[in-house]
Parts: sequence; C-alpha cells; structure tokens
Amino acid sequence: MLPLDDLLVLDFSTLLPGPLASLFLAEAGAEIIRIERPGGEDLRRFPPRFGETSAPFAALNRGKKSIEMDLKSSDSAELLRPLVERADILIEQFRPGVMERLGLGFEALHMINPRLVYCSISGYGQTGPRSQDAGHDINYQAIGGLLGQSLKRGEPPPLPPTLVADIAGGAMPAALNILLALRQRERTGRGCHLDIAMSDAMPTFTWYSLAQGQVTGNWPEGGEGLLTGGSPRYGLYATGDGWFLAVGALEQKFWEVFCEAISLDPALRDDRMNPEATRSAIVSIIASEPASYWRSYLEPRDCCCTVVRSLEEALADPHLTARGQLDNQAEEPGGRRLVSTPLPLAPVFREHAPALLRVPSSGGDQELLQTEPDRGD
Repeated sequence: MLPLDDLLVLDFSTLLPGPLASLFLAEAGAEIIRIERPGGEDLRRFPPRFGETSAPFAALNRGKKSIEMDLKSSDSAELLRPLVERADILIEQFRPGVMERLGLGFEALHMINPRLVYCSISGYGQTGPRSQDAGHDINYQAIGGLLGQSLKRGEPPPLPPTLVADIAGGAMPAALNILLALRQRERTGRGCHLDIAMSDAMPTFTWYSLAQGQVTGNWPEGGEGLLTGGSPRYGLYATGDGWFLAVGALEQKFWEVFCEAISLDPALRDDRMNPEATRSAIVSIIASEPASYWRSYLEPRDCCCTVVRSLEEALADPHLTARGQLDNQAEEPGGRRLVSTPLPLAPVFREHAPALLRVPSSGGDQELLQTEPDRGD
C-alpha cells in the first residue's frame, strides 16, 4: 500500500514544474492522467530521442496515463466532466485566466466537484502586476534577487546549472501545498484553489542576506555574502589540474581541521582579520596539487571539503546506489529503459512501489474519456 494510492490527479501541465510535481504524487501511488494537446506536449519532442518519445519526457512521466484533447474545442469541458467528478487533484500551468476561458477554471470545476484540490502553477501567480508576464527559470531567479547574489558587477558568470525556480519554486511547493490541501480537506470536506508562483519562492533562498540586510542596512551584493563568496571558509578553489575543490568549513571546528590539514599560516587562520589574504593563501595551496590528491587527502578528514564531481561520477557514487536513488526506471513503449528522475522521497514510501513503470504514449489512454459520470443517482 502506498500513501496516495486512492487519489486521482488530472495533470494539464507541461515541461518541468507541473510534471515533476505530479511525479512526486505518482511515486507515492496516485493515479496521474495527463491531458495533452493533440500530438502530445512539447517536451515529447525535446532531444535526445528515447525510442518513441524523448529522454527528458520519459524521466518525468513514468507510470502516468495520457489522453489527447483540443481544450479549445467547445465540448472539451463536457468530455472531461466525468474525470473531473472523480478527481481529487488538478494541476495546471497555463497563464492566469486561460483555464477560465476554456471553461475549466477553479470556480466552474468546484461547482462540479467541491472536493477538488485545484493547483495552479505560474511564473508570477494568479494576481499582481506581473501575473501575465512571460518568463522562464532564469527570469524568476533574476527578478527575485537570487541570481544577483552570485553576480559581481562587470564579470559575466556561467549560467546556474539548477532550475531553482522550476523545481524549488514550482514543483516542490506544488506537491507540498497539495498535501496540505488534502489534509485540510479531511477536516472541511472541501477542496481549494492553490496559487503557486515560481517567483514567490526566490526570496526564500536569499534568507541569510535578507536577514543581514534588514538589520545592518548592508545588503550584500554578489560575491559578498557569507554563502556567496564573501568568506574564504565557503567557496570553490581551483586545483592544480584545473578542477575544483568545494570548501564548506563554516563552523570553527571544521575550519580548524581544514587549516591544519593544508598547513595554512597561523597568522591567516583568523579570517576576520583579512579575509582576502586568507583566501589568497588558500588559493595558492589548493592550486599546488591535483584534484585526486585533495580527494584522498582532505575528504576523509571530516572538514566539509569535497572535490566537485561530474554528473557521470556522481551517478557512480556507491552512496547514491545504497540510498536507492537510481532504482526507479522508466520504460518507453518500445521497451528501452532509463533511470527515472530521482526524487527525495523517504525510503519508507518506496518499500512497496514498483521499480519499473511505463512511460505513456501520447493519447495512449483515450478510453478514459469514455468513463461514465457517477451522478450518484
């Protein structure tokens, strides 16, 4: 038995935020029915190809079902009515107002199914002056002040590798708030409309600088914050072979072990005196040896120092395997398999979950539209 195996989810979303949120629910047992436009959603065409679909799509959508529908058709809302009547959760990711124009807005569907938890994911939310603005992850990070925490004026950085807004501002808050809404429904018997704005979560990630700026009036710019380059205790140092060592020795006990291990000049160990001098000395020391040396010499010393891994190296780490993060596989209709997107679900919820699930063909479950409505009479 899985915790959500009695729930039905209608997923109108595309690309990453909504499908990742519904994957969380699917992995916990919920039945997910994706409603896709004729021909399937755009992510099905993203490279690289993976049999009959695409690898990115397969990684996010194992175990779900799919129906195709032209939502602009005049009869689409009526065709979906039987599913709406049975559904527990609906996830949509259109710009605010689109679902209302399609006859599928919260108020209309709440009249049909008062217990429906209706989750809207958008860039800037359902209300406010930016609600109709287009955007992607990098825009939400930029306007929310998060991206600026790692930028130094005049120095173009590499793009951040993590889609923080899509995942931590869209998918995860959606999953969390859906579970809260289900708990509330247990008490009230009624669903609600969840307004998830990806941009809303961006200031959450600036929590330290936000607290600092309000109290001191010193708002740290890129490279100045404790966790964004302002401290020699927390940062990336180039190794002798051009790779990087990640140092996170924030606490004094870790800092002392690190300084002793690299034989840092005792006069520089109080990094409050002259942080740049301390950093400069560490830069020279770390650059004197290759990454392999620091991996074997520093990592076992329990001082929060780790050589940066490539993704391929990270996937080969025995700890990841031991934690079961690579166990779940997605199988496309032609039979090829790949590791599904790893999710941070507690192991207790994985004990009875199937390790292999199929990826839906576009419109492969059209018969679900023929379900007769349960009128209760």
